[in-house]
Amino acid sequence: MKINPFRMERWQSTWENRVQFNLSESGVHPMTPTELLELAGADSQALLHQRLVYNQSNGTEALRELVAAIYPGATLENVIVSNGGSEANYITTWSLVGPDDVVVMEAPNYMQIWGEAEAFAREVRPFHLEQGRGWAPDLDELEDRVDSDVRLIIVTNPNNPTGAILTDAEIDRIVAIAERNGAWIIADEIYAGAELDGVWSPSFWGRYDRVVITAGLSKAYGLPGLRIGWAVGPTDFIADLWSYKDYTSIAPGTLSDLCARIALSPETRPKIYERTRAILTENLGPLEEWLSDRPDIFHYLAPRAGAICYARYDLDINSSELAQRLKDEQSVLIVPGDHFNMDGYMRIGYGVPRPELLEALDRVETVIRSVAG
Repeated sequence: MKINPFRMERWQSTWENRVQFNLSESGVHPMTPTELLELAGADSQALLHQRLVYNQSNGTEALRELVAAIYPGATLENVIVSNGGSEANYITTWSLVGPDDVVVMEAPNYMQIWGEAEAFAREVRPFHLEQGRGWAPDLDELEDRVDSDVRLIIVTNPNNPTGAILTDAEIDRIVAIAERNGAWIIADEIYAGAELDGVWSPSFWGRYDRVVITAGLSKAYGLPGLRIGWAVGPTDFIADLWSYKDYTSIAPGTLSDLCARIALSPETRPKIYERTRAILTENLGPLEEWLSDRPDIFHYLAPRAGAICYARYDLDINSSELAQRLKDEQSVLIVPGDHFNMDGYMRIGYGVPRPELLEALDRVETVIRSVAG
């Protein structure tokens, strides 16, 4: 089995801690343990006295109950805890897809499962979000792409990189297409909770008996370093999925599980969402103003969720080359559009502290004007 390089993750993991300004991140500015504990009104002694044992490998029962509470009707038996949403995506795809299967994936999208499907499946087919329709999905195209060979349909809602949100009607039609063909759906909902208007995005959960939700604490919670994610699905599927996790990371970190229980407590979770929305609201305005002041170069739709803005640019330069220049000349990291198979775009993360965002945009301006001549 050949695994193709995951270009975006290699780009970020190589450089995000080596640049002065990281605008490649799609979540809000991470919290420190102290900030989390203060927000929760929790005592640090529980962390300090936690014995560093192997944790319950599918997540503690207390954590799985807290995750299940996010999804109406779910119980802890519907939940497996993973090391980040990426592990949840990986083991779910691994468990579902074989060499004779076809995968259909929303595009643009986070390309992890695309790369996995290229390795695991016979074929990967895109269906597209259309910028001219507010990044709405072309569901007629999806209908054409899905046949009896399709094992799996992949969506991310809210979407990465566009920040768009599917409507209930769009979700119901995607489910109907999957159900007619017996296909599974993986709905990556890791940006749920990071909606700028504070209204929780419609979920795929509970609409179909072959839906698996993946998510985690990285994006809407500002806790990426905990590496806590989860998959939520039918109980028999989740029971089988645990066997796949035995072959990957075995168990979540013990301290991470404990911090996740603090973050997902009914008292603390709303406070984290409030912090996230405050960061997004404070920073999106300056970013939109910066983009709108350059209509000869940038064309974009404001994101509805997530600390990301996906902008098309009118410059005669490849997006990876532009990203390389920004890194080399100005120590600013962005994600180039060709990492989403869409050259001529850039994904700008705006979840950093506002002074850093403003300084980084000034530096981007220097390179942009140099390229524009």
